[in-house]
Amino acid sequence: MIKILIADDHPIVRQGLKQIISETADMVVKDEASNSQEVIEKIQKSKFDILILDISMPGRSGLDILKDIKTERPDLPVLILTMHPEDQLAARVLKAGASGYLTKDSAAEQLVSAVRKIVAGGKYLNPELAERIAFMIGNKSKEYPHEILSDREFHVMCLIGKGKSIREISEELMISPKTVSTYRTRILEKMNFRNDADIIHYTIENKII
Repeated sequence: MIKILIADDHPIVRQGLKQIISETADMVVKDEASNSQEVIEKIQKSKFDILILDISMPGRSGLDILKDIKTERPDLPVLILTMHPEDQLAARVLKAGASGYLTKDSAAEQLVSAVRKIVAGGKYLNPELAERIAFMIGNKSKEYPHEILSDREFHVMCLIGKGKSIREISEELMISPKTVSTYRTRILEKMNFRNDADIIHYTIENKII
């Protein structure tokens, strides 16, 4: 039986995942967590075969949490669940140690397939995303300016690129507007941009969003 830990701050999402998993004979949700601290505490106390982790947890970024998890339990496979289908973000989480990347609008069958493949030692991306990432890696001779950004700065840049306001980003990432503004300032300085319009133009031109 595959023992699963689900980490998502939305009870409705956790309930939906549990419902999908309950319909399979070889999987069980052993526990669940609603924030990063709970995730660390639970993997310290119990053994799981896989962690399904929402990348947009309250407070710290999912990428930071992922790095802590891989330090604490390097053998624990992690499937990232996200609302963000960006290729570059997927590449970053895989580089940080995730075993798979799945968007929340994916079909239930994909989630079950992803869990089975990852627990068996494989990696999982949906075919379209895998093809785009392979193409991106194949063109790695081209260095992108945004690669100097931290994971959180990159995430904020993606959201600004989608036209989201400081307040909208604050609500989505569950951090203060002041913190978002600080990340925005760092992005502008590091990328030598003047304003949000420059960020939006860059993300579209480089097919980041």
